[in-house]
Amino acid sequence: MNKLNDLVALCRNHPVYIQTHNFPDPDAIASAYGLQKLLALYGVESRLCYDGRIDKLSASKMLDAFQIQMSPYEKLRADMLETDPIIYVDTQKHGGNVTDFIGDEVACIDHHPTFVPMTYQYQDIRITGACSSLIAEYYALSGNVPDKDTATALLYGLKMDTLQFTRGVTDFDIQMFAFLFPHCDQEKLSDLERNNMEFSDLKAYGAAIENIEIYDKTGFSCIPFSCPDALIAILSDFILSLIEVEVAVVFSFRADGVKLSVRSEDPDIHAGNLLHEALKDVGSGGGHASMGGGLINNDRLPELGNFPKDSIRNLFLTVLGSR
Repeated sequence: MNKLNDLVALCRNHPVYIQTHNFPDPDAIASAYGLQKLLALYGVESRLCYDGRIDKLSASKMLDAFQIQMSPYEKLRADMLETDPIIYVDTQKHGGNVTDFIGDEVACIDHHPTFVPMTYQYQDIRITGACSSLIAEYYALSGNVPDKDTATALLYGLKMDTLQFTRGVTDFDIQMFAFLFPHCDQEKLSDLERNNMEFSDLKAYGAAIENIEIYDKTGFSCIPFSCPDALIAILSDFILSLIEVEVAVVFSFRADGVKLSVRSEDPDIHAGNLLHEALKDVGSGGGHASMGGGLINNDRLPELGNFPKDSIRNLFLTVLGSR
């Protein structure tokens, strides 16, 4: 409860922005939405914002199902002041997947490891399966019961980020599931979990299959055309499902550069650390032990030479070979 009081005191009497990582997924959206609804109970109004696009079907279904209003940065830039407080949710400054907005990042609530330490006026950074679990705990400790939509959104974010409790899940996530479940709309939750693939996704699956290369137990797949962040992450899960693969590296060439997603089932290979080490000289990356993401900006691509696909693969093999 003291944590929530501190956050409320920091935000009161200010136009507050709650910012997720770029291309927000269900966990980021649910966490931001849940925090927005909770702060409103204490008289703090806020706006949800992000950069990039809502490019995953499951995420757009969430916005429609709960009538969540999220504003892209391009629509806020003219109104935001340098003194306006920003709360980071499901991301951290310099995390490699978040744009530096004009406002002042005063707070951070996140469940990812920290690769670039920062000082916030308020922070709650803990390793859990989903950021939604952290927001759920704020309700539980403050004695506030989430309304049905909020509980359902947080449950959905929790289930999606832990891949139905099979990836990175902790005892804490299970406790928060037990707290949220009695308050959720089970029918709406089931509807959100159905039909989350679009026909156009099949082209990317085909490319991932056609281009897979396996070195020892690491599977690499290059998507030679632009894919949204969420789909690249799904494809890395798909490659990891192969019996021969314990580490999956999937990357897509896009207008903004090369977007990468890594998955690991090997207890000795931390996906976030692998990304951070492999990309430290050409880009940025990080994440959890089992999953992570990274980006090589377009202006750094010349450093990869005439065969960027091979260069990216070799960056990872070099790090893996040094273990």
